[in-house]
Amino acid sequence: MKKILNFINGEYVESVSGEWLDNTNPATGEVYSQVTNSNDKDVLNAIKAAKGAQENWTRTSVEKRVEIIRKMATLIKEREEELALMETIDNGKPISVSSSVDIPRASRNFEFFADVMTQYSTDSYNEHGVLNYVKRYPLGIVTCISPWNLPMYLFTWKIAPALITGNCVLAKPSEVTPMTASILGEIANKAGMPAGVLNIIHGEGHRVGDELVTNPAVKAVSFTGSTATGKVISKLAGEHLKKCSLEMGGKNPNIIFDDCDYNKALSTSVAAAFANQGQICLCGSRIFVEKSIYEKFKNDFVEKAKSLASKQGDPQDPKTRQGALVSEAHFNKVMSCIQQAVDEGGKILCGGERHGDKGFFVQPTVIEGLSHECVTNQEEIFGPVGVLIPFETEEEAIIMANSTKYGLGASLWTENVNKAHRVADKIDSGIVWINTWMLRDLRIPFGGMKESGMGREGGTYSLNFFTEPKNICLKFNGDL
Repeated sequence: MKKILNFINGEYVESVSGEWLDNTNPATGEVYSQVTNSNDKDVLNAIKAAKGAQENWTRTSVEKRVEIIRKMATLIKEREEELALMETIDNGKPISVSSSVDIPRASRNFEFFADVMTQYSTDSYNEHGVLNYVKRYPLGIVTCISPWNLPMYLFTWKIAPALITGNCVLAKPSEVTPMTASILGEIANKAGMPAGVLNIIHGEGHRVGDELVTNPAVKAVSFTGSTATGKVISKLAGEHLKKCSLEMGGKNPNIIFDDCDYNKALSTSVAAAFANQGQICLCGSRIFVEKSIYEKFKNDFVEKAKSLASKQGDPQDPKTRQGALVSEAHFNKVMSCIQQAVDEGGKILCGGERHGDKGFFVQPTVIEGLSHECVTNQEEIFGPVGVLIPFETEEEAIIMANSTKYGLGASLWTENVNKAHRVADKIDSGIVWINTWMLRDLRIPFGGMKESGMGREGGTYSLNFFTEPKNICLKFNGDL
């Protein structure tokens, strides 16, 4: 059975505790590997390694850091097929998604931030015998914590900008999906990354979280995951006045007006509700449909959801379009949420049941008949569950869309340009898509409002987070 080890100071090592966690294949429910279960002593070892590497890595030229990061991107591409299979076995998502989205995006993350770093510049101001210029410095040692839904995709999205700006990284992937993150140690070594610059720590969050966040050597924390965990990290980081970037939950509205491009809105709304088994923080799970087209949209949406369910099964089959949920615990949580929707008066139009007799599969589920204020429509389910809600006026749709504590993403569908801009302006979300969904330009600021997050990631926003600006002011005689 494969053993997944920590990567500290350029070497793979077991946890000091000697304890292990079982790692389960979500499609079969069978244990197929074991993960070393770290504690605070492992974090301290990683911090010691990072301290030893910090000064040299900070002084390494931008050109050399870019060269190493680009090499990591190339090495991921060379192992795409292998890494995609690992991601599918570990996470339960279809191989078609791992091979076309997750692993290519991981490689692209390194390429992208290498490109951005070569163009990264700062401000200077020269006026009346005074020159002000800004320099940005790496923070030193930073913690990056990533979730299980897009394991390598989001892991690299964090560590790439942290590394390229000259920081040493303590990286904590989810213990539920550790496999591809563990391979990055091999890739970093082969790319020429100095020992101690990237350290990967596996195991349960509650055993390592305090040290990863509160240790004085750690200057910033970048976290993607649940709102509940994000609040804990925010409190711990705040007590030590550390920089903190939090990308957390979402309960995203998808608003369908009757003047939309109907077929495009329908097909994209199905994808937005059920992509990655609904395990994306940006999934459009609250689907508001203008009353004049509600019945037609409902019937067509249900038919497409049923068609998607017919393509649910073995994630390693290239024809599969709907895989398994990530774990038994999450499967049970999603099933309990579906039952709660029924208890609240919801009517299941399709799905709502387990698929198959092994693994953690939930059928794509469509529900109607619920108030926008009920628990089902207020709390994040993070599974293949979409709720249809009719509306009559633009104002009503906006009120319902903004009714949750979250504000991460939103979509709206209309061919009326004035309406599109008017509604988008009133939606409380970090990103609003008009007539599309999940279209991402990596340069834009990504993050949420309200309890969906704090701070922004992407492009220079990420580079700014992982650096500290210093203003230098020079008074001189005459012109310069």
